[in-house]
Amino acid sequence: MSSEIVYGEENRLGVGQKLLRLHWPVIVVTCMLAGIGVVALYSVADGSLQPWGDRHIGRFVMLLGAVLVIAVIPREFWLGCAYPAYLVSLILLSAVLLVGTEAGGGKRWLSIGGITIQPSEFMKITLLLALARYYQWLPKRLVSHPIALLVPAALIGCPVVLTLLQPDLGTAMIFSLVGAGMLFLAGVSIFYYLAGFGGLALLFPYIWANLHDYQRKRVEVFLNPETDPLGAGYHIAQSKIALGAGGLSGRGYLQGTQAQLDFLPEKHTDFIFTTIAEEWGFVGSAVVLALFALLIVLLTVMAMRCVSQFARLMIMGTVLIVFFYVFINIAMVSGLVPVVGVPLPLVSYGGTAMTTIMIGIGLAMSAYVQRGQVMNRRRLGAFW
Repeated sequence: MSSEIVYGEENRLGVGQKLLRLHWPVIVVTCMLAGIGVVALYSVADGSLQPWGDRHIGRFVMLLGAVLVIAVIPREFWLGCAYPAYLVSLILLSAVLLVGTEAGGGKRWLSIGGITIQPSEFMKITLLLALARYYQWLPKRLVSHPIALLVPAALIGCPVVLTLLQPDLGTAMIFSLVGAGMLFLAGVSIFYYLAGFGGLALLFPYIWANLHDYQRKRVEVFLNPETDPLGAGYHIAQSKIALGAGGLSGRGYLQGTQAQLDFLPEKHTDFIFTTIAEEWGFVGSAVVLALFALLIVLLTVMAMRCVSQFARLMIMGTVLIVFFYVFINIAMVSGLVPVVGVPLPLVSYGGTAMTTIMIGIGLAMSAYVQRGQVMNRRRLGAFW
């Protein structure tokens, strides 16, 4: 079957035909990144798949199946459930402050039926869905109108405030950046961004005064790591040692002293990239970053081939999530930004970030399957 079909025939595609129309290079790159994660986790566990590598494989396989399921569901279904899903995520995010599980000085998880979930991860997906739906039928002439900006501002602001109260500065940053990126892609005037930066500059003294002590400490250590090398500055100091020790080609697989001798904290989660850099050097680090860049480029090309605004924004929302996850994590372990607890997606151990990225890729595939078809309000009514 040709990859290009007559306009409008997407509605009559069967499951098998939809799977053939997926952008399979994205799936391949995703699998390669997850495979690198398994290799790195095997190393930090002293040459064993337990306790992290085997679970990483299991989660990825299940989520890969979920990607295929999400991909064959009609795009209109996701548009129809965008607002309800956002509302459910907002309720769960609010519940974290009341009955959430506390760990590491903050409440970020909910225990439901013996299962622990992090509602902020689901909010990343539902936020991009809600914003994409809002701009689907908004006339272009109104995109930058101040009144028209009230709804997206509220959609972004609510989860930002709730995550700051947990407190979770890293996730709040991602919400803000993804939301701002979505508005820019929708066509909002750059004037508002310049005004926003100016407002943040004026409010900085107030923001600084209201940060938690440990958050201010992180910023101070970021500016001068030597002030507390055995305390708050320990993470970044050890990370820089590992990054520098790798050199061009690395110390060799399973030979990274920072990870193998447990000098590096959170070596299987937030700082997994430093393990890769120490063992595989600049070459290995460049390969990982190149694969993420390729994933972003492929997803962007997918978005450009879609005729629907909702489809384009849904795919580009996933691009923004991937980009800011990677950018913040790499900048964090390199000492370019304060440590905020953001993992490297698909590579770091942990199910929350991987779930977010994989659901986003599934939604992107769902949009791409119907890339030649505009959204139809009457067809939307068939689902909702």
